[in-house]
Amino acid sequence: MKKTAYSPPGMLKSRLENSRKEFELLVRKMKKLKPDKLDEMIHALHSEAFARFDCLECANCCKTIGPLLIPSDAERLARHLKMKIADFHKIYTTSDEDNDLVFNTHPCPFLMSDNYCSVYESRPRACREYPHTDRKRFYQILNLSLENCKTCPVVFSIFEELSKTIM
Repeated sequence: MKKTAYSPPGMLKSRLENSRKEFELLVRKMKKLKPDKLDEMIHALHSEAFARFDCLECANCCKTIGPLLIPSDAERLARHLKMKIADFHKIYTTSDEDNDLVFNTHPCPFLMSDNYCSVYESRPRACREYPHTDRKRFYQILNLSLENCKTCPVVFSIFEELSKTIM
């Protein structure tokens, strides 16, 4: 199957703005679906989308948004980098406006020029799970997923397909 070309983040934001009202209506309709039915639909579309898209062609998530870091993420990364946890925090992390721990730079400090991750095996949980379209109880993150349409072509594609089905 031919892989789909990625859109730069600015183009995705523009496409989302053009589709925002439709996608917001879609989110309201998805909230009315039975959670198991919604999960079934999303998971099927997730598999189809990832058969068409190659994250290494994109890395918009690594370039533009930072993952929430939980203590075990920081500890695992510090071990991977053979650093003391205090040094890891000093070099790589900060607290955001919600007082959550995040990386202190964008793009991600571990994103390499070929879009590979230099700490892939030890990457944060949020990175492992992104874009969250394969999780159970997807209804819990509908608004987050709408926002992820700005960054992730996979999520945008899933919303486009759902729009054809549900609307």
